[in-house]
Amino acid sequence: MSVASDTAPLPNARPPEGPSDGLAPVKPRRGLKAELSRWLMTLALTVIAAVPLVMLSVAGAVIWQARTDQARPADAIVVLGAAQYNGRPSPVLQARLDQALTLYRQGYAPLLVVTGGKQPGDVYTEADAGQMYLTARGVPASAILMESHSHDTWDNLKGVQTQLRGRGVKRLLIVSDGFHILRARLMARKLGFTSYGSPATGSPIRPWTLEEMGYVVRETGGILSFLPKML
Repeated sequence: MSVASDTAPLPNARPPEGPSDGLAPVKPRRGLKAELSRWLMTLALTVIAAVPLVMLSVAGAVIWQARTDQARPADAIVVLGAAQYNGRPSPVLQARLDQALTLYRQGYAPLLVVTGGKQPGDVYTEADAGQMYLTARGVPASAILMESHSHDTWDNLKGVQTQLRGRGVKRLLIVSDGFHILRARLMARKLGFTSYGSPATGSPIRPWTLEEMGYVVRETGGILSFLPKML
């Protein structure tokens, strides 16, 4: 009678785990749903990180433009409107008109365009106030065009385009508060003009004040909402 070997497998013993041919085990593939969730999460995090960067970049561009005087020869100087009081320009509008008057006297353009409509109950438009202010300081009425129906920047510039049609005007020198100029230039470009900006340095809205920063934030939002029209 033979004795069983100590190394013989027990009847109920499990076979060793893993492949017997020496190959590495194959990892199970991730499901499509898990891969899609991971991709969507990555995309969401990227967008969340990109939004503040885009906003900061646009705000930086608004401030850079506000601090940059691009005065150079053009076909027309455009004064963007602001409040007026019974035909008298507000301090903000007066500063813009003074800047435009200086540019005109220095020979940067032979033509001025004043813009802006009126609020309910007003007798005069912003354009009226601008025209009267400039003619009282020696600018010939024949050198001033008036866009007197608009109530926002986009309508300002569309009205300017209408006033200048047929005059061969291609280059605009835009005068406004500095924080306003970048958005106005983008709109002018959309309308087919080459434009430059010359900020009204005498404006009561002073650089680096909380008031100006509030306008910078507003202009940043305005530019971002306008960008789809640029495409």
